[in-house]
Amino acid sequence: MTGGSCCGRRITIAIDGPAGAGKSTVARLVARRLGYRYLDTGAMFRAVAWYAIATGCGVAGLTDRQLENLEIGLDYAADGTMSVTVDGRDVTGEIRSSQVTAIVSEVARQPAVRRYLLERQRIMAAGGGIVMDGRDIGSVVLPAAELKIFLTASVTERAARRAREMAVAGRATDMETLLAEITKRDSEDMSRAQAPLVALPTAWYLDTTGCPLEQVVDMVVARAEEVIRSVVQAV
Repeated sequence: MTGGSCCGRRITIAIDGPAGAGKSTVARLVARRLGYRYLDTGAMFRAVAWYAIATGCGVAGLTDRQLENLEIGLDYAADGTMSVTVDGRDVTGEIRSSQVTAIVSEVARQPAVRRYLLERQRIMAAGGGIVMDGRDIGSVVLPAAELKIFLTASVTERAARRAREMAVAGRATDMETLLAEITKRDSEDMSRAQAPLVALPTAWYLDTTGCPLEQVVDMVVARAEEVIRSVVQAV
């Protein structure tokens, strides 16, 4: 199957999971294989967190009025790399800083932030043919997605993956710090009152501990093609 469609049918794929599970990388590569669009919602929340720090408004200052004129841009190069802008400024590297990581879960709990991003994410997903990843995509943002996936891995493996990403980006870190950050983020994401991180019973639970990236992508693409065929047959 080419382009991830059959008889013109293009589905919506929602990938949820904890910090460092590789959701963004897998989602981006799956989208490329299927000829779909990709939306990294985690980068959008990180961009808002960066904005809270940069402007000095802080998490408490992220109100509807404060956010109404905020412009977040996600742009993808031909090689699949993504750049993130906030009001025209490139913040691609800055949104991965420890300062942003420390507050992004709290930012994601703010009702105004969720309203601001939810509307934009649903507009971007309209019409299907998109792979979107985050922590509440299947449960809140796109509850009607034809394919929902909960992607995870052990805490140790997730920390190791994040360490490799940061090393490639030239940012110093250590495993002990990353383990603590990811464990804290898991607890915050799963216990928050609004749109907590959950593995839905309707989602495909995929533990990628010990699995090479290419194998994970192959499995997700195969599952997507199965869903596309079943959707077409049901029409």
